[in-house]
Amino acid sequence: MITELGHYALVLALALTLVQSVAPVWGARINDERLMASASYTAPMIFFLLFLSFLALTTAYVTSDFSLVNVWQNSHSLMPTIFKISGTWGNHEGSMLLWVLILGLFAALVALFGGNLPPSLKANVLGVQAWILVSFLLFILLTSNPFERLDQVPFEGRDLNPILQDVGLAIHPPMLYLGYVGFSITFAFAVAALIEGRIDAAWARWVRPWALLAWCFLTAGIAMGSYWAYYELGWGGWWFWDPVENSSFMPWLSGTALLHSALVMEKRSALKIWTVLLSILTFSLSLLGTFLVRSGVLTSVHTFASDPERGVFILMILSLFIGGSLALFALRAGRLQAGGIFAPISREGALVFNNLILSTATATVLVGTLYPLLLEAVTGNKISVGAPFFNLTFGPMMIPLLIAVPFGPLLAWKRGDIYAASQRLFAIFGMALLVMVLAFAFLSDGFSLAPIGIGIAAWLMMGSMAELYLRSGYPKTGLKVAIKRLSGLPRTVWGTAMAHFGLGMSVLGVVFVTAYETENISILKIGETTELSGYTLRLDAVEPRAGPNYTEDIARVSVFVDGKLVDELVPTKRIYTARKMPTSESAISTFTFSQLYLALGEVKNNETVVLRIWWKPLITLIWLGAGVMVFGGAFSLSDRRLRVGAPKPSAQRAKAINA
Repeated sequence: MITELGHYALVLALALTLVQSVAPVWGARINDERLMASASYTAPMIFFLLFLSFLALTTAYVTSDFSLVNVWQNSHSLMPTIFKISGTWGNHEGSMLLWVLILGLFAALVALFGGNLPPSLKANVLGVQAWILVSFLLFILLTSNPFERLDQVPFEGRDLNPILQDVGLAIHPPMLYLGYVGFSITFAFAVAALIEGRIDAAWARWVRPWALLAWCFLTAGIAMGSYWAYYELGWGGWWFWDPVENSSFMPWLSGTALLHSALVMEKRSALKIWTVLLSILTFSLSLLGTFLVRSGVLTSVHTFASDPERGVFILMILSLFIGGSLALFALRAGRLQAGGIFAPISREGALVFNNLILSTATATVLVGTLYPLLLEAVTGNKISVGAPFFNLTFGPMMIPLLIAVPFGPLLAWKRGDIYAASQRLFAIFGMALLVMVLAFAFLSDGFSLAPIGIGIAAWLMMGSMAELYLRSGYPKTGLKVAIKRLSGLPRTVWGTAMAHFGLGMSVLGVVFVTAYETENISILKIGETTELSGYTLRLDAVEPRAGPNYTEDIARVSVFVDGKLVDELVPTKRIYTARKMPTSESAISTFTFSQLYLALGEVKNNETVVLRIWWKPLITLIWLGAGVMVFGGAFSLSDRRLRVGAPKPSAQRAKAINA
């Protein structure tokens, strides 16, 4: 009965979404206030129905209702409850239901908290969001129904993919989807503004909080997915340039450019055309990622489905929204005013430079991701574009951007003074140079570029605090006055500084672990030891163990430093009984910001093992830096100016803006 209720709620949500896709948009066209206001009521109702549907599917998983094809294929009665719940979205059908649930959530948030939006803009935004929702609801109901029944109910399920039975995968997909789908709101704002033919600084003020919210979730989702792959897959890496990884990274890059472009538009009413285009492209890249994961064109641990028919349906959705929005942009772009004029050396100029680098980097990742697929489709030849290509193209491209970041906040709007900004950063440059020299002296083994990267990371972290230091007036004003000034700064200033500092932390972690990690592969018998980077590891025992839905071999390893026991690690190899699929569970010991990483290989006669060991210096800074970036974004969102949004401009001001 609950299953039928969930299916019925999904169908009813589609019916209401069809109404929302037409009524408010038509109301905005004929200036009918009641039709425009209808979306404010239908959007929360649609979200409620989608939530009921998702809750029904979750209930089926928790209760092990194997009469559903989806539950039978992706669950097992012996699975821990948390993995039964995460199994709801650990498959194609359930993940698409989560996708539309989040689409409905963002529409409901606009309906409930968009009271300061002009009625026509709000109506068009919710109408465009409904167009997206209709297409994906049709996709689910026609090709990916999660409530499909089996004629004969099996006694037991086939189990969830073992690598998905992890706490990280219980959190990573929802976070990632909140980022992916969150950019649908900025897309809807862009299309709605193009329909109206009116884009101004107030529009940027309304768009920026939604873009920042989506960016925060996407950053957290990517970081969490990276850490999951790092500890769960037993390969010891944190980023592989996998095409599916790239498909989440590309919207992050363009979304970062969108945030900075919207800031210029809000402050100076400039870059209007570019900001609208970025709003369209960022969500378009999210749709492209959806296509890659579910079309069958890629084989990856990240993919949910490999059904070409579903891929064709998603390709149609992708073509409709990307092609349609770009066509509308082409029709309207000529009517849009370019906006304010500014000198190349200015804060606007610095943000434009940021946009150029990020956009070029996005295009580079896009080409590297799609070129092998296109070449295979056209010629049948298979090639691999992997880490060497991206490291040689993407990495060097980021260096000038990282160097330029501290200058941006110190430049004035409209016309800046690069010499004055350089003077303010002179002391920081000296400290970063000292860090680089020390790194060359104490860390380099022969010629290495790693100390340069360490110096750039130090420059970025210290430079991100420069604006706060200068605004405090310390030491001229004294400590008390400086603290008072800092406490009175807008939260967006603090958030920007934290985000840039977090980026520097991540860069430092990437440089250190790439240049200075060490590895040791040892074959050990019980009682034997091996050494790596000052750590002595002793194999104490090898024994079998049974879990709720798997069996495993575990190795107990003691870790010593100078003869003193500092940790005991237990890497394992598991076999999940239902799928007969092996997995490797790594063991990690963290020492400050560095980690000792163990992965268990072959086990012989419960007394000899192959142990792969890595020492990864400062690797946790990669994810801690991402966390600081997310916190900085969230802190900026707490600024009242972003929470409240922009008031509707007066007629006189609106006329002046559009002149």
